[in-house]
Amino acid sequence: MLRLLARTAVLLLAVAVGLLLTDWAFAALGWETFEIVWSNPLAFVVAVVVFAVAQAVLTPFFAKVARNNAPAMLSAVGLVTTYVALLIAVLVAPDGLEISGWPGWLVGPIIVWIVTLLANFLLPALLLKNAVEKRREGADG
Repeated sequence: MLRLLARTAVLLLAVAVGLLLTDWAFAALGWETFEIVWSNPLAFVVAVVVFAVAQAVLTPFFAKVARNNAPAMLSAVGLVTTYVALLIAVLVAPDGLEISGWPGWLVGPIIVWIVTLLANFLLPALLLKNAVEKRREGADG
């Protein structure tokens, strides 16, 4: 149970980091086609949760379809599910995340996918390192 909660927390944090860094990258480039709506932070949280749930549900489905029908497309499953999960998140929580125009729908999912992928690999190691250090400090204290 604890492992499931930890994985869920890492996934939600990775999604939030992916969306935040994509928003930041688009702002730095002057593109206004991928934006987090900061006037309604609760809607952003809803968008993060909807995106994470959609991606968690869609990934096994798309992987099975690709494996059965087009094995060469198996490597693109993460990117496809990121795109579809973003679409669902924007439809469910439009007050938290706005995506428009070709850069938002073409470049945005790629950045979110890369950052979320990296965050899913790096966050557990970082969190584990912090937990081990706190445990050592508690044992030494």
